[in-house]
Amino acid sequence: MAYSTIQIGSKYSESYKVYVTADGKPISPFHDIPLRSGRYVNCVNEIPRFERAKLEISKSEPFNPIMQDVKKGRVRFVGNIYPFFGYQFNYGALPQTWECPRSRDEWCGAYGDNDPIDVLDIGTRRKDVGEVYEAKVLGVLGLLDDGEADWKIFVIDTQDKMAGEIN
Repeated sequence: MAYSTIQIGSKYSESYKVYVTADGKPISPFHDIPLRSGRYVNCVNEIPRFERAKLEISKSEPFNPIMQDVKKGRVRFVGNIYPFFGYQFNYGALPQTWECPRSRDEWCGAYGDNDPIDVLDIGTRRKDVGEVYEAKVLGVLGLLDDGEADWKIFVIDTQDKMAGEIN
């Protein structure tokens, strides 16, 4: 299936929304994209590499657009760690996954963070907000974030020039 996006509102504002579409119609990147693609996984990119804006799939808006995260009435950004700028990887989510805040994780003993499982794409190409692509899983890192379980899956796009070299 070929996916595309529709952007609404001004970037870096509360009005910014990116809808994922299929055949020109909005779909939910949370519910309507399959997790698996053969022996690989599908990924939905939320934050392009080198971006500072904290973007995430909305769990409350119809069609779950990707939106600027807001905390205490202010849009959120990540800090730079000199000499780097923003995220050093494409940051996204696995569709049809969810870290349940009512279930205790058997590995770390914490409850889920109420979000889809995160993916960190270490490939060579900067992805667009809302881009959907097939990726190879490379590894996993379990974190505790404010006392909640927050799993990160390391991936590389199957079309990346380095995909065949990294396992």
